[in-house]
Amino acid sequence: MQKIAIISDIHGNIPALDAVMNDIKSRDIHKIFCLGDMVGKGPYPEIAVDRVKNQCEVVVQGNWDDAITKESDYETMLWHQNRLGKQRIDYLASLPFSIDFWMSGKFIRLFHASAESVHKRVLPWDSIEERLAMFHHTHSTGFSKKEPDVVGYGDIHSAYIQNYKQKSLFNVGSVGNPLDHTQASYVILEGNYESDEISPFSIQFVRVPYDIELSIQQAIDEDMPELQEYIIELRTGKYRGIKKG
Repeated sequence: MQKIAIISDIHGNIPALDAVMNDIKSRDIHKIFCLGDMVGKGPYPEIAVDRVKNQCEVVVQGNWDDAITKESDYETMLWHQNRLGKQRIDYLASLPFSIDFWMSGKFIRLFHASAESVHKRVLPWDSIEERLAMFHHTHSTGFSKKEPDVVGYGDIHSAYIQNYKQKSLFNVGSVGNPLDHTQASYVILEGNYESDEISPFSIQFVRVPYDIELSIQQAIDEDMPELQEYIIELRTGKYRGIKKG
């Protein structure tokens, strides 16, 4: 049996990332996959990109990771682009859309936001048709012989799991900007990695406390744009007006 940690939506919040990585190290976890959005919102996108690139076996592209690679006159986007530099931006542009693999007889697909696009948001209360579409093949995911049994994603910063006709859809929540809690969130998959034979399999949600006031002080020290909205979101775990996702 192997354990895979699934993280997402770090958003430049390094105290939160450090706390999650320390928790992962304490659990004898074999691999770490990241579902994107290392950048945006928080003060240290460059550190988040470097840490994730060095510590995660798989990284897929998020909506901020995609948007940051485009020309923009948006002040916040320019601030983050200047911190990242060309080499990191090129790395973000090169990231894959999704990853497919077998684990304990289940075909699993992971991506950032939806099967269609890194920019299409799917919420747990959207129509059943929208949620079931997360299991479909698209031009973005590619076309395999089998639709996934399990789909995991990030983007909405709110952890949940739902089951439909023996299929499971889960959201890992957010490491650096949770909007359903004030603690960082990630998921552990446990089973036999790269095995299509049926065997025990589990999805575990983990909440990790971190030093929120340190994250806020770092944002203040860096004179980050949209600072007050960021402070409110970290302290309350609720959306307060920063470009969401």
